[in-house]
Amino acid sequence: MTEHNEHSCNCGSYQENSCDCGGSHGESCGSSGCNCKNEEEKKAPDFNNIKHVVAVMSGKGGVGKSSFASLLAIALNKKGYKVGILDADITGPSIPKLFGVKGLPDQNEKGVLPKKSKTGIGLMSINFLLPQEDEPVIWRGPIISGVIKQFWEEVIWDDLDYLIVDLPPGTGDAPLTVLQSLNLDGVLIVTSPQDLANMVVRKAIKMAQKMDIPVLGIVENMSYLPCPDCGKRINLFGESNVEKTCAELNVDLVGKFPLDPELASLSDKGAIEDYQGNNLTLLAENLDFLNK
Repeated sequence: MTEHNEHSCNCGSYQENSCDCGGSHGESCGSSGCNCKNEEEKKAPDFNNIKHVVAVMSGKGGVGKSSFASLLAIALNKKGYKVGILDADITGPSIPKLFGVKGLPDQNEKGVLPKKSKTGIGLMSINFLLPQEDEPVIWRGPIISGVIKQFWEEVIWDDLDYLIVDLPPGTGDAPLTVLQSLNLDGVLIVTSPQDLANMVVRKAIKMAQKMDIPVLGIVENMSYLPCPDCGKRINLFGESNVEKTCAELNVDLVGKFPLDPELASLSDKGAIEDYQGNNLTLLAENLDFLNK
């Protein structure tokens, strides 16, 4: 993003004290053809340079969507990318708990600054703004949608390679707001092996397809439990039908990820970034879906 200095303006002119559109140095010219602004006029969107926006979506709750959004951010961060997470699950925010981050975010006249995890991942969630983490958010859809837009428009995300958006489950107002308002590269769908979850996740996929949002792939979470003694796969939630869903809806399968007690334990402790297990390794090896 080009900034005003003594030699340039955002319209591309390089004069010491003025721009070709008529604005003097340090002033906004007001021309419709130029976006030059003085420092007082700049707001959060003027500072943001977000290269890719990926939403993580599920048809129903309880499939590990927020955990997977977090693992995706961690995997990208470990590869050297600058990453942020926008927690759009306003009534059921999980991101602060997973990362062990609390407290009000800093802000200035330009906008709100995201909280930072211990490895530098930017985080914004409604739970940072509540007096207690278990305080309920009892709002109707339009207010929730407005808050999500504020997290997008009024937060100074700065330079990011990836912004991961953790959507609430279902196909209601909040997911609709994100799919309509944010410039998404695509959505990653998280499901689990149960027939019920598979049925509901089809709704989420069809919603994205009807809105012409690319479906980057499906993750089957909690696909099985490896026996700690013999390594045999135990299908706690029954046989998987995710390949059938992928074939019928023409969506790629990113992978089948096991239920890992270590991930659950670290998440409860707010230490998900300490996780080094197979799920993170498998995800890091299969990030090609982001290049679709």
